[in-house]
Amino acid sequence: MVPIGFFFFCLQMFSNNDEAVINKKLPKELLLRIFSFLDVVTLCRCAQVSRAWNVLALDGSNWQRIDLFDFQRDIEGRVVENISKRCGGFLRKLSLRGCLGVGDNALRTFAQNCRNIEVLNLNGCTKITDAEGCPLLEQLNISWCDQVTKDGIQALVRGCGGLRALFLKGCTQLEDEALKYIGAHCPELVTLNLQTCLQITDDGLITICRGCHKLQSLCASGCCNITDAILNALGQNCPRLRILEVARCSQLTDVGFTTLARNCHELEKMDLEECVQITDSTLIQLSIHCPRLQVLSLSHCELITDDGIRHLGNGACAHDRLEVIELDNCPLITDASLEHLKSCHSLERIELYDCQQITRAGIKRLRTHLPNIKVHAYFAPVTPPPSVGGSRQRFCRCCIIL
Repeated sequence: MVPIGFFFFCLQMFSNNDEAVINKKLPKELLLRIFSFLDVVTLCRCAQVSRAWNVLALDGSNWQRIDLFDFQRDIEGRVVENISKRCGGFLRKLSLRGCLGVGDNALRTFAQNCRNIEVLNLNGCTKITDAEGCPLLEQLNISWCDQVTKDGIQALVRGCGGLRALFLKGCTQLEDEALKYIGAHCPELVTLNLQTCLQITDDGLITICRGCHKLQSLCASGCCNITDAILNALGQNCPRLRILEVARCSQLTDVGFTTLARNCHELEKMDLEECVQITDSTLIQLSIHCPRLQVLSLSHCELITDDGIRHLGNGACAHDRLEVIELDNCPLITDASLEHLKSCHSLERIELYDCQQITRAGIKRLRTHLPNIKVHAYFAPVTPPPSVGGSRQRFCRCCIIL
């Protein structure tokens, strides 16, 4: 960003005079380039300095990227409509994240005036319902827009077949039929986020897998109705998958993850928190077939043992890939697991909250091999022995004295 002091200096030079020195010395192309670094508010202020600056500040080329998050409390539909008319076909990226005053009318105006939008963020715009999109749209974020239904998704994907990233987190009205529209019309889809879309089942996600073979990132965390059928469909149809987040999907088992690991060798990040049925068998398959694995969350996977970590520590990803492993609330994990991870030279962080068999001594030994690693753990205070002679004080594990 250009230093703000520079612009105050320029403001003084102009002094509402179009004949100022800087206006004569610098070509308009250079001034326009300088203006391109300004945010929306500064552009509007500069537009009030002089007629020359008004023309430069309001030039459509300066309005290719707009983020109104900082002004979310003040932005109303009519303001957005005026901005859309100013930007016209220049606008490529628009973020209205958190703008609660923006509704369908404002968005419809954008669709009419700004036909070249490629990235649109409507996260938290709860007044948005079933609005249509722009034909060149590649990325859309309508997370927490809980008024959107399958009808809106159908209209969207039919008009935006080139979508590559779609974020539907918290769109609680969406059902499998909405996913079937996406699978049928969005073959270029690379990223899909369905976190907390509680009504989604295997039927809808299988359609996504079969229609979106380029899928690289899928978040279905909190979609508690899905089963191993999804993992099988991903393994059979989406070999490029790099990120899979299925936290709190408690019906997934070793059988499904075995199919996934054997077919999706490019996996880099997996969030399996609270996939309570998986065992060391899943870790064995990941260690053999997924050499690119960098981030793995196994928190609350209470059947994982030291033996599974041993295989992971000896696996293809261990020496120069694995960066983060989360093992919170894995009660069977002991210091032996830390010994198995000593050879993971790229390991940057390990989570060990509430792993009651992990000791300070074990962590200290790990740090002698990996001095820069961040270890997050909690050790409850030790309960002292009863006092000798005199009244006994009451203690608990977490407090010094009750």
